[in-house]
Amino acid sequence: MFLSIKDLKKSFGEDEYKTEVLKGIDFEIEKGEICVLLGPSGSGKSTLLNIIGGIDQPNSGTIMIQGKTISTLKEKDLTNYRRKHLGYVFQMYNLISHLNVEQNIDVGKYLSKNPLDKEELLQTLGLKEHRYKQPNQLSGGQQQRIAIARALVNEPKVLLLDEPLGALDLKLRKEMQYELKRIQQEVGITFIYVTHDQEEALTMSDKIVIMKSGEIQQVGTPQEIYNEPVNKYVANFIGESNVISGTMIEDYKVKFDDQIFDCVDFGFKPNEKVDIVIRPEDIDIVPLEQGKITGEVLSVLFKGVWNEAMVETVPGTTVKVNMNVIKNHDVESEYSDERISANDFYVDIEEVASLDDNDIIARADAQAWKESDDSYTSISKIEHNLEEKLGEYTVTFQTASGLTVSRKIIVVDQKFVKNEKANEAVSAFNFFKTVDEIKESVALDTDLKTWANAIGWKLSNEDEAVDIYVDYDFDPENIQEGIYQVTFSTEGRELKVHTTDYVEEGQEVGLTFEVEDIHVMEKMGF
Repeated sequence: MFLSIKDLKKSFGEDEYKTEVLKGIDFEIEKGEICVLLGPSGSGKSTLLNIIGGIDQPNSGTIMIQGKTISTLKEKDLTNYRRKHLGYVFQMYNLISHLNVEQNIDVGKYLSKNPLDKEELLQTLGLKEHRYKQPNQLSGGQQQRIAIARALVNEPKVLLLDEPLGALDLKLRKEMQYELKRIQQEVGITFIYVTHDQEEALTMSDKIVIMKSGEIQQVGTPQEIYNEPVNKYVANFIGESNVISGTMIEDYKVKFDDQIFDCVDFGFKPNEKVDIVIRPEDIDIVPLEQGKITGEVLSVLFKGVWNEAMVETVPGTTVKVNMNVIKNHDVESEYSDERISANDFYVDIEEVASLDDNDIIARADAQAWKESDDSYTSISKIEHNLEEKLGEYTVTFQTASGLTVSRKIIVVDQKFVKNEKANEAVSAFNFFKTVDEIKESVALDTDLKTWANAIGWKLSNEDEAVDIYVDYDFDPENIQEGIYQVTFSTEGRELKVHTTDYVEEGQEVGLTFEVEDIHVMEKMGF
């Protein structure tokens, strides 16, 4: 093995300020490969590159290049090794402005006893006719070629490139990707290349190392990672993906959209929850009756030789409720600075029998406090005439000092919205809130769900919850008294399809795909 990294760890800071940047990195690189370190900002890829380059030191772990352990070298030995065997290309070219092209390259040449032939290098990088020009006379792409030539001329064992094309415009960036690949193939030097650009990674690499939060998610060829992502994170990071929650019924059988499909995957536990990836280009639009699944075309975007269609295969489940915004109506004691407040609330007739005092306090958001220091006092007594019948009932809350407030409990036969296709249901209640309660909320979406007692569940298993999302069109900072509509919805399923077929928005279509186009992965909590 040319380059081997074992259990590499790196952290910054101490104690409560300690941040783990690398959390046990393991991978290997063959001689002559272009290995791309791919990940978002903060994933640890640049730190890893700096450690490989000897610019930084790991806390633990080893780095070996051609059998030589460089992670334990002393500073002087590491400096010599870095000068002789490693090259570095940064996003900013760091050229010496008063030197011409040839002279800038010579800066690197002097570091080696056996440099590459400068004339061949100038020819390979298309710089021969520019050899006597100053950097400011050249384009960004040409300047980057100079930086690469300077790093290559001493014939390093490894060339480290930290987002080298990040400063270039899109057209030039794409041109330089192919140029760099060509240069690497001609000189045969191992490249370790850092980027956050997935397309660049697929274009440039022989091997991709995908990182997230200091950990490696997957190592493989571009084809392996694109076609066989190990988890949802990788699938979403590399290329465009449709990621669907499902269940692995048994080997070669996976269930989603309440249908069982053949697949090529095996080795999962029976009925294990999984994530499924189907790439947009692997889905074909067919007549409705021929589809493995069906849906409605929500949007179509023209992409040149193909269209990008969004097809809703499973609609979300939606319920709308009224939020009654009322004026602030605290009750103030005549004899102290004590105050008490509560709101009217709705309850389903089937829940009445199970309501206890704590439930009633919570549903009414009943509370008492001293205005002088905002300290809470307890509600010591609750009285009500609640019955298991539809209608309005009075409930009175009282503090130990005798301060009371009376509100209404409205018993209703609460209906829920059922979605058989999505195998789910959603329920939510109308509710009452004061202006101040809304303005003072620090997590309004969460509070709205709580106030409305909004819940979602699977029809096939009432104990299995479904995530609920909130939508509203009022400004919480400038809310006034009145009635406002709040919408609670589950997430529908939309599949992205790349097609050359003509489809229209609103059209009902069938979707089909091959068995091998369904890729099953372990479910991850991303």
